[in-house]
This record gives sequence, structure tokens and C-alpha cells, in this order.
Amino acid sequence: MRNFMDENFLLNNQIAERLYHEYAKQMPIIDYHCHLSPQEIYENKTFKNVTEIWLYGDHYKWRLMRANGVEEELITGSASDYDKFMAWAKTVPMTIGNPLFNWTHLELQRFFGIYDILNEKSAPEIWEKVNALLNSEGFGARDLIKKSNVKVVCTTDDPTDSLEYHLKLKSEADFDVKVLPSFRPDKGLEINRDTFQQWVEKLQTVSGISIESYGDFLKALESRVRFFDSVGCRVSDHAIDQMMYAETSEEEVSAIFNEALQGSKVPVEDEKKFKTLTFKFLGKLYKELDWAMQFHINALRNNNSRMFEEMGPDTGWDSMNDEKIAKPLSKLLNLIEQESGLPKTIIYSLNPNDNAVIASMIGNFQGGGTPGKIQFGTAWWFNDQKDGMIDQMKSLANMGLISRFIGMLTDSRSFLSYTRHEYFRRIVCSMIAEWVENGEVPNDIEFLGEIVQGICYQNAKEYFGFNL
Repeated sequence: MRNFMDENFLLNNQIAERLYHEYAKQMPIIDYHCHLSPQEIYENKTFKNVTEIWLYGDHYKWRLMRANGVEEELITGSASDYDKFMAWAKTVPMTIGNPLFNWTHLELQRFFGIYDILNEKSAPEIWEKVNALLNSEGFGARDLIKKSNVKVVCTTDDPTDSLEYHLKLKSEADFDVKVLPSFRPDKGLEINRDTFQQWVEKLQTVSGISIESYGDFLKALESRVRFFDSVGCRVSDHAIDQMMYAETSEEEVSAIFNEALQGSKVPVEDEKKFKTLTFKFLGKLYKELDWAMQFHINALRNNNSRMFEEMGPDTGWDSMNDEKIAKPLSKLLNLIEQESGLPKTIIYSLNPNDNAVIASMIGNFQGGGTPGKIQFGTAWWFNDQKDGMIDQMKSLANMGLISRFIGMLTDSRSFLSYTRHEYFRRIVCSMIAEWVENGEVPNDIEFLGEIVQGICYQNAKEYFGFNL
């Protein structure tokens, strides 16, 4: 029997141990998609206690606490931070089999040197130990990023954002981590949302372009893309809950846009046309600027309307969607390819039933001299656990090149989430070591170590063109 989460946690044989400890462990991190606050990084935010750093805004934990019967008052309500922490500590033993059980203890071990199991009995002492460290030197947001050996952080930013804190961080000589924006124009593509008109007005203000037509709208979007590029942006990001495509023309979409600008809801088929043509325009821009384009597909958001009205988005009421994606995804990628050539593209789905579709789809559009130009993005959100990661990587390996995979990201709002990279790296090493043990690949540690280091860091560094 093995010890709980010891130095060889998740490493299933000696080959896995060598690959991890000799090749993967010390590799830097490129976190090319996350939801960290650039303001908090710039200000080197400190945290008054473990609840603030662990439970504020973490809907992963909130969902499990609700499932464990914890009252909302102790999750997002007005209960004290200590009581909320105790509620989480009581929940942790019930999370066995869920990645949060391992992530929780990895964070305690790596950041705070605490190897005790978190439960109701140990919680008061852990509360004191962690809080004492958080209130000492070296535990601000920047410090935690540096301790995690992070080289690049790509935040998620609306096109109307001033990027004030990214610009300030560029001039910080004592902080050599690149904190770069990502271009996330979802609010400008969701033409039927109640916020669309208000967002267009904001785009008009920040761009200085009067938006009276679809052509004006595209010019304003382009101006923001180029502004983001000047601040160091290398990647866009699109939440595509339902994959859409429809044949159309600029004249037709111009009429659709004018209707939406007047506050009207447009038919779904018109929404498809608007999104199709706008993606075509943006894809051409991304290609010109050598950005990578991310598609996050098949989330079903805000399912609990009563709680959404009470708490708003990103509070733990989302799940997997099961929309069919193959035909509309293929047609949209092909449209952009025919127009300008696809930019580097990363495709994720929240539904693991789409793994084979995506793994086979990316092979249709590779080429142009860029290794792994079209990527099957890492296991995302609900799939961000051992089985989900293995399934995603095996689909990629079976139908493409796992050796060119750009690997892990945190997709997190927490400065402690970098231990997820360790979790991922251990799983990668064990998967490859299993192939060696089965005689499927040669027992050549140097050769396999180079592949592991590529997946952990090197491939992403080359793919995004970060000047490191």
C-alpha cells in the first residue's frame, strides 16, 4: 500500500517516477488561459485568511459544498470566514474521488508545507497555520506566481477593457513574469443577450468609432484587436456554448445587426449568420497578427434560473451541453481557411463525447509549417480530472500527435491553482510510462523526457511565440 499523496503520487511505475522527477517537475509554467485579475497581480494582493484565497469565487468548491448539504449562508452568504472554512473542511473528506480532494491537499503541501489531512478535527490548527503564513512576507499574488515557477499568465479580458494593469505591469522591473491580455469578445457576439446594445455603446466609446452599421462595428472591433496586440496579446478566446454556422452575406448580416442595434431579438438563424460572418472577420485578423484562437464549446450555463437571478453568472449552476458540433465546427473552420487561412486554433469541448470529433477534426486543417497548428485543447472544467485528462490525451494520441500537445492551463481565478499543472504532469508521465511497460513505445528515457518537457512547457512556448 502506498502512502497518501507522497512524492510519487499518481506515478505508477519507476519509468513514470523518472520522467516526472527528472524531466517534468522543474519545467516552468505557461498559463495561457486563466481568469486571474491583472489588478490583483499588479497590486500584489495579499489575503487576510485562507477562506479569502480558497473560497471566494471558487464555484468548484461551492458545488461540492451544496451537494454535501451545506447551507448557502456558509458558502456565499454572510457567515464568517472561519465558519465558511469549517464548512469546507467538513466537506473535504466527502470529496474522495473528486479532483478537489487532491488539489486541496496539493495546495496545502506545496504552498504552506502542511501535510495533514484537512477535516473537521484538523481544521482549526490548519486555519491558524495557513493564516499566519498568508499574513507574513512572500504570500502576495505575485509571490505565489513566482513560487510556482510561472513565466507567462494570459488573463481573460473584454475588448472594452482599458488594460490599465497590463500596461502598468509591463513597466515593473522587479516582476519578470509576462502578464498578457487575452481577447474575449463574447459580449459582442451574443447579439440576442439583453446586454448587447449596452456593450456596443461601450465599444463605441473606447474605440472612438461611431457605430451606426455592421461595418462600423467591425472597424471598432478591429481597433480593439490591434490595441490588445500592442499590449502583448497573443491569444483570443471564445465561449461558444452552441456551435453555429450559416451561409450568409455582408448585406444580410448588416440588416440583422441594425435590427439588433434597435433592441430587437433576432431569429436563431439570423444569430447564426451574424456569428458566422463575425468569426470570419476576426479569424482573418488573428491570422494576420499570428494570434492563437481558442474555442470553448458545449457548456450549458445558468441552468438554475432562480439562483442565477439571485447570484448571477459563474456561481456554480453550469453543466455540460450535448449540442452536435461536427458539421458547424467544420464549416466555420473551413470558411476561415478559405478566406484567409486559419490562425493557430485551439478547440475545447466541455462534453467528452466530443473528444473523437475534435481529435479527428483538427487533422483536417493542419499545415503551413506550424507544428500542431490546430490543437485539441486540454481537458476542460468538468473534465479537468484524471480520467478526463487521460481520455482527452489518448484521443489526441490515437488520431494526432500527442508529442505536439501544448498541455495544461489553470482556467482558474485562484493564485493557488498552479498545483493543477503538477497534477497534470504526473498523469502525463504515468500515461507514457504505461505505454513503455506494455511495450508500445521504447524504454528510451531521454527521448520520452523530451516529449514530456514539450507537453509541459516547450510546445506552448514555441506555439504562442512568447519571447522568453
